[in-house]
Amino acid sequence: MKGITLLIHCKDQSGIIASVTNFIAAEQGNIVYIDQHVDRDQNIFFMRLETEFDDHDFDLNVFKASFEENLVERFKLNWRMYPSQDTIRMGLFVSKYDHCLYDILGRYNSGELNVEIPFIISNHKDLKQIADSFKIPFYHIPVTKDTKEEAENKQLDLLQEHQVDFIVLARYMQIISKKVINKFPNQIINIHHSFLPAFVGAKPYHSAFKRGVKIIGATSHYITEELDAGPIIEQDVARVTHSHSISDLISKGRDLEKIVLSNAIKLHLDRKVMVYNNKTVIFS
Repeated sequence: MKGITLLIHCKDQSGIIASVTNFIAAEQGNIVYIDQHVDRDQNIFFMRLETEFDDHDFDLNVFKASFEENLVERFKLNWRMYPSQDTIRMGLFVSKYDHCLYDILGRYNSGELNVEIPFIISNHKDLKQIADSFKIPFYHIPVTKDTKEEAENKQLDLLQEHQVDFIVLARYMQIISKKVINKFPNQIINIHHSFLPAFVGAKPYHSAFKRGVKIIGATSHYITEELDAGPIIEQDVARVTHSHSISDLISKGRDLEKIVLSNAIKLHLDRKVMVYNNKTVIFS
């Protein structure tokens, strides 16, 4: 069987679901998943659908052309169609923190993440031994104020050469420029603690500890030009009390970062995230 995942959004109107499902039935497709959501404030309809076709009779290009001719213009659809058999290629960017990298590579090595990792890029050499232990190529590309543009050109060359589909910043401590963001719109996933904007700087857990916070968290989102303000994919929190030390907060925060980032990666890989007006619709 050949499977496809279809994502669409458009102005909410009558007959979309019936028309799409009837079209797929007419094309001898078997729908195995369907979900939809209507944003009442924006009057926008969202839908995610998975369907399967017999190998011998299905031509993806012909199906896309027919879908566009029969439905796209009629409903003014914004749409994406993904073959389920395609393996997605993920570029990993890291700096010195290793907890997210270990977690991702562990899940990758165990087959939990259906993805290819052609390389790891870092602005430091500290984590090279981890990449070596998992037999993944490691590229050290230093970044300074004077070399930032040159470094980003090297990164882009590698991303293009290896046909990378999306990027994960697994605690990569550099600001990504507009040049890279424009090449990968809603395809660069970041992770950070959720103390922002209240506790900024290099030691947010220390600042939060001094204020006696009762909840700590982590947020994973797509990168946009506005720092840490992109569409949110996943979040989680943990409660803390006066009995927890700064090291406890840091430990809990790092655990949350690992889990939240891995969940965001899975949602992205499964095509369960739709972005609209800097917000996300996350399908189950």
